[in-house]
Amino acid sequence: MSAITSEHDLFGTLDAADFAFTRRAWVDAAPGRVYDLVSDVSAIGRWSPNATDVTFDQGAGPRAGAWFGGRNRKDGREWTTRSQIVRADPGDTFTFVVGGIEDGIVRWSWTFRSRGRGTVVEQSWQLLRLDPVLGTTRGDLDALRDYMANSVETTLLSLARWIAEE
Repeated sequence: MSAITSEHDLFGTLDAADFAFTRRAWVDAAPGRVYDLVSDVSAIGRWSPNATDVTFDQGAGPRAGAWFGGRNRKDGREWTTRSQIVRADPGDTFTFVVGGIEDGIVRWSWTFRSRGRGTVVEQSWQLLRLDPVLGTTRGDLDALRDYMANSVETTLLSLARWIAEE
């Protein structure tokens, strides 16, 4: 298959599992501390270039099944999202699905592993299902994945800097 053909693959022939990535960074803090920062979703705007105004639903917190909402921006557009936490293991893993467990579109996962005096933080993004709102060709979805990978790299670097300056 040529590069030209793959850019224009029809939406129905694509597989959501092809659109995923993982990035990692070392931060100068213990896994439990980094988990506490990341699982406080209201703080994500400190590090993320795309997410703002993220808050847990009334009475919710960083535990499996809890919901939160937020605003996102990309290329001059803004939209709101609803996400549900699917895993919240303090000091180890924090995972949520945009759209919720039943009808999710993207899974975000953070893991925290002790390394020396700090932590290797791993952030993963995985498209769970195809939706025209995200793009209708392989080229669109490749561009989205690449954009999100760059965003995650920025987030991880910002988190590491914030911790170092704290």
